Amino acid sequence: MNTDVKKSEVLEIDQESRTLADRVCKQIVTAIVKGDLLPGQKISEPELARTYGISRGPLREAIRRLEGWRLVERKPHIGARVVKLSAEELIEIYRVREALEGMACRLAAEHMTQEEIDSLKSLLDNHELSIEQREGRSYFQKEGDLDFHYRVVQGSKNAKLQEMLGADLYHLVRMYRYQFSVSSSRPKRALKEHRQIIDAIEARDAELAEMLMRRHISAARQNIEEKLNAKEQPQGEQNG
Repeated sequence: MNTDVKKSEVLEIDQESRTLADRVCKQIVTAIVKGDLLPGQKISEPELARTYGISRGPLREAIRRLEGWRLVERKPHIGARVVKLSAEELIEIYRVREALEGMACRLAAEHMTQEEIDSLKSLLDNHELSIEQREGRSYFQKEGDLDFHYRVVQGSKNAKLQEMLGADLYHLVRMYRYQFSVSSSRPKRALKEHRQIIDAIEARDAELAEMLMRRHISAARQNIEEKLNAKEQPQGEQNG
């Protein structure tokens, strides 16, 4: 067989494997963010291969990516598990978010184009429909351009902020942001806060935009702290 033909076939197989890994990686990320795969849960390769209809090669590539995004951790003699942050680690991340996303929002008010602002307002309209369909129980934002926070960070036009908030922290934040927002009141309140933020950005009020974003993330952190404290209380105290 011609050597060039062989190389072409190998490249085609590699590309197909990467495409499968991309697809299943996104599916597993969504499962982790939504809590279908719980924090601390062991990753079973045979089970995931059956669930997603994929061979072990592309699946292992997907899991390696998840390790790189800190959504999965591998421990000696235990294997791969969905990451589970301590309460202290989670609160620390939210304090970092408050400072960095506040700064990103200030810069977005200075640098986002009107077209980008209009597109973000349309995105929030879609989010509102999604919340209504879930009867106000949750506010699930898909990754990347379908995520309000991601779009604001991109709108800052600051490469370092995009790198810090769009890489290691990003998927971890999505995971806990969603799971702790599942309640009867937080989703609608969060959407209202998002609209206030984009109004400040559109008004080019950088100081107000930063303050509103910091207040928004602070409220989310307080919501998490309340839920964590409630879990730690004995059952009798919670009911009392």
